[in-house]
Amino acid sequence: MKKQTLHKRIQIANDLMYYIYTHIDTDIDIEELSQTMQISKFHLHRIFKEVFDKNIYESIKSIRLQKASNLLLTNTLSTISEVAKMCGYSSQTSFLRVFKERFGMTPKEWKNGGYKRYSQQIINQSEKAKNSTASFEHLEPTIVKMPRIQSYYLRHDGYNAAIKQTWQKLQTWIYSNGVSEYKQIALFHDNPTVTPLGECRYVACVATEKPYKIKSDRVPQFTIADGIYAKFDLSGEQGDMLKFIQWVYQEWLPKSGYETTTKPPYAVYKKNNYLSDDALFEISFYLSIRF
Repeated sequence: MKKQTLHKRIQIANDLMYYIYTHIDTDIDIEELSQTMQISKFHLHRIFKEVFDKNIYESIKSIRLQKASNLLLTNTLSTISEVAKMCGYSSQTSFLRVFKERFGMTPKEWKNGGYKRYSQQIINQSEKAKNSTASFEHLEPTIVKMPRIQSYYLRHDGYNAAIKQTWQKLQTWIYSNGVSEYKQIALFHDNPTVTPLGECRYVACVATEKPYKIKSDRVPQFTIADGIYAKFDLSGEQGDMLKFIQWVYQEWLPKSGYETTTKPPYAVYKKNNYLSDDALFEISFYLSIRF
């Protein structure tokens, strides 16, 4: 496959994924989208599957259920039927069915503490996270308005130690292109505390702070969404990150009065544990919110 064609296909898949995230509460019409993007529905499905290793409808379903799992905790005044509608489900019956298929319990059981048991099973998949003793009750976020961030990226399937290899490839790309002013950013397409770690999509990004003449076109570009975010500054070691995300979604968010959105959270590294000798991190974590 020609490089130009490959990059065009990646761009198409990324544009479609961005559309899904920003329109997840609507009836997403793939036929209409394919016409707008001037590509056949068949090829749109094939390109998406090649890039993300998951079909379009599976991705839509997964994103909707992740959103629902959060809204059931944060929107305490909303009924289950209202949450279903906010997540793009026209039928409460179908919502109840797919929610139970995904989480092994009903939305009501999830709200009544089931989310803690489910999430802990995910945490226990990581020995480091399971043994983490980090506490985050002292953290107070600042509310910030963030611009869109244009970045270069490599995607990693799974939330595991092999993420280090993805960052090493990006570091090689940085050195090869003489990039000296940049930020390293981790984008979490999936919430790793409610998604089996092997199924998570982690995106390692490099945002350059000035234009560079890029010699290699093997690393595609992606735009991180702008918006209002709660910004948490913290440091720790690898296992602490999963525990922190669990705390943000299950402790801080429900008590905060805010709701999250479908925009993926991201972390800007001051120190990248995957590249540092001591395996410690220092980050600013950005969680998309609304009030």
